[in-house]
Amino acid sequence: MSSAEVHKQITAEEIAHTFEEEAPKGADLSGYAFEDWLALAIFWVMALAVFLQFFTRYVLNNSLAWTEEIATNCLIVVVFLGSVWCVRRSRHIQVDVLYHYLPDGVARVLSTLVDLIRILFFAYACWLLWRYVAIVAQERMVTVNLPRSVVFYSVFAAFVLMLLRAIQVAWANWRRGYSILERPGAFDNVGE
Repeated sequence: MSSAEVHKQITAEEIAHTFEEEAPKGADLSGYAFEDWLALAIFWVMALAVFLQFFTRYVLNNSLAWTEEIATNCLIVVVFLGSVWCVRRSRHIQVDVLYHYLPDGVARVLSTLVDLIRILFFAYACWLLWRYVAIVAQERMVTVNLPRSVVFYSVFAAFVLMLLRAIQVAWANWRRGYSILERPGAFDNVGE
C-alpha cells in the first residue's frame, strides 16, 4: 500500500523568487598589488602585438616583423612580474609533505630556513642581474631601435620586487608563527 504524495500548489511568482540572489557588492580588488596591474597592462600590450602579427600576416599577407620581438619581450616581463605575485602569495611549487611528519619545532626551524634561503637566492639573483645589465646595457633590439636594457631592467626590477616580497612573506610567517609549508590548509582561499 502506498501513500499518495500531497503537493502544495506554488505560483510562478513564488518559483521566480526562489532564484533571487543577493546582488553582488562589487569586485574586491584589495588583494592586487601594483605589480599585478602592471603585469596586466603589459599582458594586453603583448596580446595586441600578437593580434597585430596575426592580422598583418594572415589577413593583409604582409607581416610586421617588429610585433614578434615586442610580444616576446612583453612575455618575458609578464612572466617575471607574475613570479612576484607567486612569491607574495606563496604559490611557487613547494613540497610540504615532509612537514606533516616533523615535530612542530623542527618544522618551524626548517620553514624559517626555507624563507632565509629564498631571500638569499633573490638577493643573489638581483646582484647577478645588475652585473649582467651593466654588461649588455648598450645592446639594441633587432627589429625595433630600442635598447634591450629596457627588458633587462624590467626583469631586474621584478627580481627586486620578488626579494622585497620574500622578505615580507618571511616577516609575516615569523609573526604568525607558521608558514604555508607547515599549515597549507590555513592558506586555502586566502586572498583569492
